[in-house]
Amino acid sequence: MTVADIPQVHLVERRSFPNPWSKNIFLSELTRNDAAIYIVAVVDERIVGYAGMWIILDEGHITNIAVEPAYRRRGIGRGLLGELTRYALGRGVVAMTLEVRVSNTGAQALYTELGFEPRGIRREYYQDDKEDALIMWRELGEERTDTGN
Repeated sequence: MTVADIPQVHLVERRSFPNPWSKNIFLSELTRNDAAIYIVAVVDERIVGYAGMWIILDEGHITNIAVEPAYRRRGIGRGLLGELTRYALGRGVVAMTLEVRVSNTGAQALYTELGFEPRGIRREYYQDDKEDALIMWRELGEERTDTGN
């Protein structure tokens, strides 16, 4: 993701979340947060999804992932997570984590398919409705060995 991508990313963000990040938050993440990596998914020269992660020591924390509603269930989210995982492995990350709404069973199913496991609950995590978040983790041991890191 580049600064020039922010307007299109912000459209995806607004269509995906009840309390979207502002354009300024994305700008700050791209220009001021050395721990952050953000990527985009492009179809026909249009950004239809994005994902972000912070790398802190040897852990990757997925900050957000979103796909345009009209492009969901096409493997784009899976592809974004795959790219973040490849990047994380290259940086020596041994585990990845994320939070997901307890009601978002579709996203939870995808994360489970990709090796994430539930490890806890963050009570009233989401500001808009005080919904709990399920904390999920994925160990990267086997992949890490395979890359030679």
